[in-house]
Amino acid sequence: MKSLKLIGLAFGASLALSSAAFAQDVSVAVAGPMTGGESAFGRQMKNGAEMAVTDINAAGGVNGKKLALSVEDDACDPKQARSIAEKIAGAKIPFVAGHYCSSSSIPASEAYADGNVLQITPASTNPLFTERKLWNVARVCGRDDQQGLIAAQYIAKNFKGKNIAILNDKTTYGKGLADETKKALNKAGVIEKMYESYNKGDKDFNAIVSRLKRDNIDLVYVGGYHQESGLILRQMRDQGLKTVLMAGDALADKEYASITGPAGEGTLFTFGPDPRNKPTAKKIVEAFKAKGIDPEGYTLYTYAAMQVWSQAAKKAGTTDPKKVMAAMKAGKWDTVIGPIEYDAKGDIKQIDYVVYKWDAKGGYSEIAGSGT
Repeated sequence: MKSLKLIGLAFGASLALSSAAFAQDVSVAVAGPMTGGESAFGRQMKNGAEMAVTDINAAGGVNGKKLALSVEDDACDPKQARSIAEKIAGAKIPFVAGHYCSSSSIPASEAYADGNVLQITPASTNPLFTERKLWNVARVCGRDDQQGLIAAQYIAKNFKGKNIAILNDKTTYGKGLADETKKALNKAGVIEKMYESYNKGDKDFNAIVSRLKRDNIDLVYVGGYHQESGLILRQMRDQGLKTVLMAGDALADKEYASITGPAGEGTLFTFGPDPRNKPTAKKIVEAFKAKGIDPEGYTLYTYAAMQVWSQAAKKAGTTDPKKVMAAMKAGKWDTVIGPIEYDAKGDIKQIDYVVYKWDAKGGYSEIAGSGT
């Protein structure tokens, strides 16, 4: 009996030590659309965050502690995003990689600021995210005023004298990007023949397509997400239109090709230089592919967000959000997508956008660099 008691005590001590070790973990979060229409991008973010946490822990963690990842779903809904932000803040999680939709990141950032949470978005490009003088916000992607400029330069050069239409889905991201593109186009002397909006989630675009046909539109620029863009493209082709469709970074997922099929060939979109092709990403890309994952779109951007935070936390010697943010803005960080430096707002100093074209096989490749 005595030996059994000793074994029991030893087992209990072992459990206590295990619990203590677990309690020492630092919780971090990734938040994005794990469900809903943009869930393809939520999966990208989840994949990137999970791989980053695994690799950071394998390298010894952060300041001697392992990371534990919490995955949160906002379904790209602003109210749900705010609720998640309050939940993360209430759990005293010091860092979140998120969100995807600008309409989620912006309201969530205010709750994070109040709750002492540092937020790095891998994907939200609306300028307003970093323009409100919040202490806690940063991104590892570019902004719509940069992305819209590149789109406008490409259109002005390659569709000179052609009929241009601009559509937007009324969301923070879609309308913001469409307006920035319109502004840059107008400045370049190109006036669109049609400017129209629709609702995110719409399925029937035949009325808009009929207007495109009536106005002999050569290129339609869509400020919106991949599902609606894919349906617009299909319905244009159904009505016999050869109009070129161009959009922003929300088309950087193979799900767009699954919506359009071969008809998607020739679709244009802007996105950062493909990080999968960078030397800094070679080993990580191979690790993803070994798991059967194509790290497209914002997968590596989310991995990079985790890298920036973990490196800055090590430099600061703490996970205290304000001290980590100070370190972030003062340093230069080596990431899977290349070196990153921040300005006072939380925007990255060096950003580039390029133009891609979808092919008939469901893939895309770069066709034009910055300013072309």
